[in-house]
Amino acid sequence: METQLPVLVLASSSPRRSDLLRAHAIPFEISLPDTEEISDPSILPGNLVQLNAQLKACAVAVRMPDRIVLGADTVVAFEGRVFGKPKSWHEAEEMLEILNGKTHEVLSGVCVRHAASQTEILFIESTQVHFHNRSRAERRAYLERIHPLDKAGSYAAQTDNGVMIREISGLMSNVIGLPIESLLPKLAEFAANTKPCQH
Repeated sequence: METQLPVLVLASSSPRRSDLLRAHAIPFEISLPDTEEISDPSILPGNLVQLNAQLKACAVAVRMPDRIVLGADTVVAFEGRVFGKPKSWHEAEEMLEILNGKTHEVLSGVCVRHAASQTEILFIESTQVHFHNRSRAERRAYLERIHPLDKAGSYAAQTDNGVMIREISGLMSNVIGLPIESLLPKLAEFAANTKPCQH
């Protein structure tokens, strides 16, 4: 028998994560974590996204111990560097110039936590993204269209339509910000083994 998923608490303000949950008919509400993301170049990208996802989930779960809380963090990694959300238009231009015509990795850390039962799932998803080689003018026009300051790596996979992205090896949902296909079976198993408060 299929497990009925409880209403999740999403510890994120990302509209793209919300869109992915809605597209897969997963009931959820949003509660923002009152914590700062860790940004430390000495931490490996995979460890960093896992740490930040756990940090966000724990910050909300401590306030709502009877609920299942979902935290996630996504970064772009290339040649040992981590590209999060650009802090300025200039930084966004620099990111696209570095990634232009190259292959980079998108890493998402995902944490599902139920504080009352002290139960937690923590995993990482990796996707390879291959970029076209675009001119500076083409890259600038692209940035004008997507408004990059809230997007890791300064690009928008969900509306790219082949402009920057030549090919993806792995889950597109992961590049958008939440590896939903990997999350769903884990979430069903998690819900079956915990007794969250139904809201």
